[in-house]
Amino acid sequence: MFNFCSLYSGSSGNSLFVETENTKLLIDTGVSCRKIENALQSIDIKPEAIDGILVTHEHIDHVNSLGTLSKKYNIPVFSTQETFDAMPKQTDKISDDNKKTFKINNKFELNDLEILPFSIPHDAANPCGFCISKDNKKISIATDIGHMTKDIVEHLENSSFILLESNYDPEVLKCSPYPYTLKQRISGPIGHLSNNMAGKTISYLLQGNLKEAMLGHLSKHSNFPELAYKTVVEEIMCSNSKQSEIRLSVANRDEPTKLVEVV
Repeated sequence: MFNFCSLYSGSSGNSLFVETENTKLLIDTGVSCRKIENALQSIDIKPEAIDGILVTHEHIDHVNSLGTLSKKYNIPVFSTQETFDAMPKQTDKISDDNKKTFKINNKFELNDLEILPFSIPHDAANPCGFCISKDNKKISIATDIGHMTKDIVEHLENSSFILLESNYDPEVLKCSPYPYTLKQRISGPIGHLSNNMAGKTISYLLQGNLKEAMLGHLSKHSNFPELAYKTVVEEIMCSNSKQSEIRLSVANRDEPTKLVEVV
């Protein structure tokens, strides 16, 4: 068993779930503790069964209830030291025993999972994505990407499943209610990834083992789920890849997706 579920995904809050026979893992906790509890309950998981929380970076839409969850359920938190230092309100709630530090590009293990954090370009202290592997199967998580890099693509290669950011459409962003400075940040080199670039990335990865992709971290005001999906499909078709070669979906903003079985 190697399953994935997006509990919440979007600019208003992010939390992902991975499970095997021996391990239950959260990636980020960017909504309230109550919402995390409710989402886990909806997929028949008890919060006290969570073996660890991986942290991508310290922005509030990724760590909103981190300290509270760790303290309430005695859950270990895995993060870079720079990220721990950048979120004192959360870190202060986490017991010393539950603070687990990792370094970028250094693999570590959690029960039957092998986890490899990799660097992403984003305006945070030391942001990262994750490759999570078991029995030669790999799930990769990559959001909050200012621009796609060769290093990120190399880490995503040979994934069976990816959760990839598809944050904004450039034209919708231009017309959004965001102030100009925020529009510049979103589309800048340490901001977020566009639908088009998500599509190009997935098209390239289809040359490998990729079987399923989920588009995540969509902006509420500069994107639409249907538009993100359509743009990515068009990029796949333009690359002469067949849409039928991949299962493509869009993560829900406010509720869990169906459980994905990684094969």
